[in-house]
Amino acid sequence: MSTTAGSPPVVVTLAEIARIAGVGRAAVSNWRRRYDNFPSPVGGTETSPHFSLPQVEEWLRRENKLKTGVNPLERLWPEYESLGNRETTGLLVAQVGLRQSSVKAGRPAVEPLLDQRQARLLERTLELAEPDEKHSIFDLLLERWLRTHVRQITTTPVQLARLMAQAAVMNHPGPVRTVLDPACGVGTLLVAAGRQWGADRAAGLSFLGQDSDAVLVELAKAHLAVSGFAERDLSNVSLAVGDTLRADAHPGAQADVVLSNPPSNERDWGHAELATDPRWVYGQPPRTEPELAWVQHAAATLAPGGIAVLVLPPGVAARRAGRRIRAGLLRSGVLRTVIALPPGAAPPYGVGLHLWILCADGAEGLGGADRAELTFVDTTHGGGPESVDRGGVDWSAVTAQIVGVLGGTSTQGSVSVPVVDLLDDQVDLTPARRVPRTRAATIVDLRRLWTRFDAHMRELRDAADALSALVPADGDETVPLISVGELERAGALEIRTGQGLPESLVRRGERQEDEAHVLTGAPLSGQAQLWLPASAVAAGKQDGSLTVTASQDVIVSVLARAFDVRVDTDAPSVLGPQLAALRANPAVLDPWFLSGCLRAPANVHRAGTHASTTSRIDVRRLHIPRLTLEEQRQYGEIYRKITTFEHELTDMKSVGGELSRALGDLLAAGQLPRA
Repeated sequence: MSTTAGSPPVVVTLAEIARIAGVGRAAVSNWRRRYDNFPSPVGGTETSPHFSLPQVEEWLRRENKLKTGVNPLERLWPEYESLGNRETTGLLVAQVGLRQSSVKAGRPAVEPLLDQRQARLLERTLELAEPDEKHSIFDLLLERWLRTHVRQITTTPVQLARLMAQAAVMNHPGPVRTVLDPACGVGTLLVAAGRQWGADRAAGLSFLGQDSDAVLVELAKAHLAVSGFAERDLSNVSLAVGDTLRADAHPGAQADVVLSNPPSNERDWGHAELATDPRWVYGQPPRTEPELAWVQHAAATLAPGGIAVLVLPPGVAARRAGRRIRAGLLRSGVLRTVIALPPGAAPPYGVGLHLWILCADGAEGLGGADRAELTFVDTTHGGGPESVDRGGVDWSAVTAQIVGVLGGTSTQGSVSVPVVDLLDDQVDLTPARRVPRTRAATIVDLRRLWTRFDAHMRELRDAADALSALVPADGDETVPLISVGELERAGALEIRTGQGLPESLVRRGERQEDEAHVLTGAPLSGQAQLWLPASAVAAGKQDGSLTVTASQDVIVSVLARAFDVRVDTDAPSVLGPQLAALRANPAVLDPWFLSGCLRAPANVHRAGTHASTTSRIDVRRLHIPRLTLEEQRQYGEIYRKITTFEHELTDMKSVGGELSRALGDLLAAGQLPRA
């Protein structure tokens, strides 16, 4: 495979070599060890080396390692990645979809300006497309592009998009002419809407959307086109680039259905400049409540009888700052249903998100059909005891539960509460606080807890077996020590102290995509969840105003009363002023050995100032033994096991407490089996 002169080299990782060869990654690692003529890395790192694609393909052919039946696009994708940036690659993927669909897209939101190399890659890609599977090539490229940039782009899972469209049709049984997604991304929800109302009826369906990322808008157009929901001239598709809250591209739009997964936890959403916006019928959203701005925008764009289904973080249902707006939505009858989804349904996967269903003022709707009531649905236990061990989200069970409640054929895990009972000082709309727990739900919790408890028990037993086999060395031989200050002067490590933080940008709550953890002091574990956006971290790192860790940095809390040390395995982290980062030179110093030795209680007495209860540790006065690198690694491995032992003990205590409470609930209800 030739490379155009002057263009970046096409490189691949071990995982990509495995996909090209149609084998597992372990097989590629074995080839590297067994074959002296395996291509040498041309870049990357020791843990993630990069190899020249032409050299790899030549070696695979020479050694007869290429399996038949491997998708040719697996060999083509590295060339897309070598184009150099997210925008260029994304626009080329969009061009593949639009060209395949033979639509006349008009002038794109961002002019692709394909150079000779990109144009040739586009033509080669289209030549690989199977005539009877015209969608697969675009779907594969889009999936790979999204996977590559997963930290920058949040997408709605297909299963959730399908569920949202189904919930909308349950509340809007009549004809649908216009569907809107004001934060459309790559068009997953718009495509789900097209599929819900059928390709044969989509000819009369108009798709409206907007996103601040021009590349995503082009991909959304291509997504609709290859799915068969766009006219040849895209006359039924109006997707615009821009900030929907600040500059709505579809003012006065009257949508029959709004489906959206809007951005959350954004502080700079236009709070001050939009203070008098007519969309704020139920009150101006506080600066800390951007999600309620999106809710009111969706309500303002609904046609009479229209339905909106939005994905929202659970905090929107309970935060005190938004209680006045929630009360207004309830009094008007616009908010009809709040559904709690199980964790893992959508990013961020560790949080159980909510679906809010809004009906245009005056619409009859389903679910909370009586405007004097709000329907709560809790699907977090909807899978039933038999599905606990399968892992992930049981979408069929969750969908069946929601459809049953909205259709009026089931009340499983739901309750309808009079609006007047919700209009208290909190206006808390969290389903878990309203839906009664069932015996089946408690059994689900028990099985999940026992599964977690057993996993912690196994890890704890493995660590205990390894540590209990250790025998202290005989003799009174003293190992010479060396101070951190001496190690710094010798170039074995670098000390970087924490700095003041931009408080206005620090955000509390669950982590969003592409955010860095902020550490403010001791204890290093169990701190409040504080985050900084990637843009602020990058700027602070570049101008030196922030201390940002790298993987394997050793973080030290310098307060003597709460001295703590740990290896940062979740880098990057941003350190506050009571912390320091030690970056070891891996050629002479093992970070796990360093962390374990620094943590010794004797070091605190040796290095503390003893001035007061607020005395600080002088990091440079901490000492470690002088050992060879091989000995350090042996000690470092022991410290890893000690760390695992401590973490598993802590987790077992937490899970054990939850188990005790769940068993106590069943005992108090007389629902434990009799002897």
